[in-house]
Amino acid sequence: MPDGAAPSRACFPSVRKRGSWPLGILPPTEGSLDRESWNRLTAVLAAHSPAGPDTHCLAYYSPLTLGADADYHHAHVRTGRLGDAGVLYDNPRTHFSPSNLWAEDRSWLLGTDYDLWATKVAGPPALIEALLDDAGLEAVRLP
Repeated sequence: MPDGAAPSRACFPSVRKRGSWPLGILPPTEGSLDRESWNRLTAVLAAHSPAGPDTHCLAYYSPLTLGADADYHHAHVRTGRLGDAGVLYDNPRTHFSPSNLWAEDRSWLLGTDYDLWATKVAGPPALIEALLDDAGLEAVRLP
């Protein structure tokens, strides 16, 4: 990523060949994590949450990810345990991971933006360091 630039699809020209993705590499769905990254990220979040997988969380789906089921007048928030976050990914009403996921105690928050091919995580320094050091996740520190 060039210095001073925020993560976006334009920041990763090395993975493109002549304007297309190389064979064998599927581009990410804009506004969604892939399943492997979702599983890894929620595992790291659980490891750094006081209640671990029993941490109570809230998840928000942007109406833009709900297609024909979009309801712009009511929030699409789900509640549950962090250890059960896999079912959020398997939501039959959408082909996206939640737009936002946060601990009920507000100790951390993640947000995936439809127009930004990245997910931002805010939380305690130990969580951020764990994400940066995790070999299964691509992570950069934003200013």
